[in-house]
Amino acid sequence: MAQALQQLAGSAGVAVQAVSSLYSSRPVDSSGPDYLNAVAELRTSLSAQQLLHLLQQLELEAGRERPYRNAPRTLDLDVLLYADIGTSIEIPNLQVPHPRMWQRAFVLAPLRELAPAWVSEAQLQPLLAQGVQRSQGPDWWR
Repeated sequence: MAQALQQLAGSAGVAVQAVSSLYSSRPVDSSGPDYLNAVAELRTSLSAQQLLHLLQQLELEAGRERPYRNAPRTLDLDVLLYADIGTSIEIPNLQVPHPRMWQRAFVLAPLRELAPAWVSEAQLQPLLAQGVQRSQGPDWWR
């Protein structure tokens, strides 16, 4: 994940502004080892579609395969928000805001770290039973 973030930071039209701490969480709808999760704030001149394509390319380079929905994966990069929290995008293969982000502590905990005004404690608290744990500080990717 650190390598993908470094590659993203080195991509044309993309600047990494901030990165959350690293969190571990149990897999959703599958078994296996815990997943690692983080949120990055980017500044980009890429369109949402171009950004999604870049993220998918990084996933492929990391060995990601998509045999079935919610299959264990080596890397999963998502566009959660684009532009600002009020921006909605619905195009093939991309829906912004991410449709399930408000139901997942592994998204909201790191997002709250970067944008506390966007995720309240009241939104996060009921989801903490999902077993999300902060495992490393925000410099994990450097």
